[in-house]
Amino acid sequence: MLTLSQVTLRFFHGTINQKTALEEISLHIPDGQFVTVIGGNGAGKSSLMQLIAGTCLPDSGTIELDGQNLLALSEHKRASLLGRVFQDPMQGSASDLTLEENLSLAMLRGQKHRCRGALTADNRMLFKRLLSRLELGLEERLTTKVGLLSGGQRQAITLLMAVMKEPRLLLLDEHTAALDPKTAATVMKITEEFVHDSQFSTLMITHNLRDALRYGQRLIMMSDGKIVMDVSGEEKRKLTVERLFMAFAQDEGRAAT
Repeated sequence: MLTLSQVTLRFFHGTINQKTALEEISLHIPDGQFVTVIGGNGAGKSSLMQLIAGTCLPDSGTIELDGQNLLALSEHKRASLLGRVFQDPMQGSASDLTLEENLSLAMLRGQKHRCRGALTADNRMLFKRLLSRLELGLEERLTTKVGLLSGGQRQAITLLMAVMKEPRLLLLDEHTAALDPKTAATVMKITEEFVHDSQFSTLMITHNLRDALRYGQRLIMMSDGKIVMDVSGEEKRKLTVERLFMAFAQDEGRAAT
């Protein structure tokens, strides 16, 4: 489970440009819960993700994962506990390495062994089985450089790499935003299957209100560095895109005044 307690994050601290990105955020995500996060630009969504991943440190508050203090771990050490998929399909994999080399790196996340140590016949068979789940025909292209794949194929690979080590928490940072609608739907289908099958605790940022309602058991809306909506269960099931859009627009209007 993930627990944030009274977390505050400020940028340009002590200057005239000081900005509060997150203000006394408290959030608890139980094991296996899939949470979608929405909010306008500057609401604090990405800052929340970066804090959890270790890209930056809060000014105050605590962050724990299964009782372990994440703030005591560097970003590198947190990588062995977290799976992360970025908005940019180019960001989560190495263009100049082949599919099997990228998957080998994912398999060895948190270890000090070299990539080639994972390129065994057994692991190649494992890679083929995993790739076949994507239904993109990539299981026959192990030696293809990832840079030659389409954006959608590459994002599916990044997602697979993120879940290979069965992370304790999966972070999805608008991971379909840069894809065309058809490809985005494919990647979301794959996402849902992985999360459902392995019961990962998952935090997914999205600007797609339909996806925010369709996926996960819980929906959070952020604004101005705060959580302004937190719904789950029957309350979430009763929400419609129209009602969610109205709540979103009303909050954006308040933030602009």
